[in-house]
Amino acid sequence: MGSQAQRTGKQWIRTLVVAGCGLGAALAGAASAPIYSCIDGSGKRLTSDRPIAECSTREQRILNPDGSVRQILPPTMTAEERADAEARERAAAAERVAVQDAIRRDRNLMVRFPNEGAHNKARNAALDDVRTAVLLTEKRLAALAAERKPLTDEAEFYQGKQMPAKLKTQLDANDAATEAQRSLIQNQQAELGRINALYDAELVRLKKLWSGAPAGSMGALPAAPAASASAATAKGRTK
Repeated sequence: MGSQAQRTGKQWIRTLVVAGCGLGAALAGAASAPIYSCIDGSGKRLTSDRPIAECSTREQRILNPDGSVRQILPPTMTAEERADAEARERAAAAERVAVQDAIRRDRNLMVRFPNEGAHNKARNAALDDVRTAVLLTEKRLAALAAERKPLTDEAEFYQGKQMPAKLKTQLDANDAATEAQRSLIQNQQAELGRINALYDAELVRLKKLWSGAPAGSMGALPAAPAASASAATAKGRTK
């Protein structure tokens, strides 16, 4: 009997301890729960244990149990304000990406061109492709001029007369081919100018980087020259 009573007493004590711990935790949680406070449109101060719907368009203060301010809850944005905020965030994100891209490209630029000699070598290589295409176009123009001479000599015999259809077709084809080559050489000359302009801008940037300017500090870089592809296209059209 005595042993049974002792066991019952111990179980009762454990139950009280567990219950007390649970109550203490609940009270501690309640004591640390935040308090939301705001002043509504009529000037009345409202408090709650959760965000206050009546103050959704107003600033709400989240208070600690001792009354100190834990956090400021800003007003809920309107649809227009939210759209503006999202647009600003997209612009800021795009700017961050652009800065990182400029840093990466500046670093790559310095790896490719550690000095001005390396840069000049790359410039000349890019220009040589287009210069070769220009020479091919000039040769084609000379060949077309040579092909035209006997045709024009023959056409002189038909002054005041109807020119044979075959001769007229040959002259027209020569005119069209010559015009195409002249247009092509203009494009090639423009490509030479474009490449030089790009390398000039790149060299200005490199000189600043070589002098210690931080990578990415000068904004976006110009697009890399595409001289080889342009020259290959030009060579194909001169044949």
